[in-house]
Amino acid sequence: MEMIKGYINSVETFGSVDGPGIRYIVFLQGCGMRCQYCHNPNTWNITKSNGKTADDVLKDAIQYRPYWGDKGGITASGGEALLQIDFLIDLFQKAKALGVNTTLDTCGQPYTTKEPFYSKFKQLMEVTDLVILDIKHIDTVKHKALTGWGNENILDLARYLSDHGKPMWIRHVLVPERTDYDEDLTRLGEFIRTLNHVDKVEILPYHVLGVLKYKELNLPYPLEGINPPTKDRIENAERLLHTEAYKGYLTRKFSA
Repeated sequence: MEMIKGYINSVETFGSVDGPGIRYIVFLQGCGMRCQYCHNPNTWNITKSNGKTADDVLKDAIQYRPYWGDKGGITASGGEALLQIDFLIDLFQKAKALGVNTTLDTCGQPYTTKEPFYSKFKQLMEVTDLVILDIKHIDTVKHKALTGWGNENILDLARYLSDHGKPMWIRHVLVPERTDYDEDLTRLGEFIRTLNHVDKVEILPYHVLGVLKYKELNLPYPLEGINPPTKDRIENAERLLHTEAYKGYLTRKFSA
């Protein structure tokens, strides 16, 4: 039987932000979204090169296990990792068999309740300890303008995780003139408050580190002239999304 291979852009051996503790992060190729602020356009296409099996990845990852401590482990990111869901299932099943913590970092765009994806997704969730969900925009029209896709299925994914007791972190990239509007942030904050099992809410300030990659790929940069958000706007977004309330995990304290 042919081994399932994952098509990988890169790995990070000592990641400290994409999940709890120190993590081995696998950045998979492929993403259906075209976010205007994407800083990794080189991950958009699934190129059938650099294919590795789950065993290949685990063999490399496990040598860093002494550094993971009690909380660390493996994170699958992208690109959009769910586009390679068969590989993810294989990788996470084998990781859990070794007692390794597993985290999925996703924008949720491939999520659907249609088969065969839905059954595979449920299978994946059985071996996933944490989901980091990036909600690009709460308004589906603005979400489509920003990414090329609506957000209905992504919000459905958040509700699925909430209903099925899956721990999650919610992330939101703050971009001036795109996602940094009080009414939208307020709506997003209200939506997150309807969810159970949200352990963390993070604001990720937009940056311009990806500009060079667009030039290298001969692509026009969609946000030319837009600067990163100011400290005041970041603090405003954190307040409207109640990020402080989630730092206590099980104890929720929301401001008015």
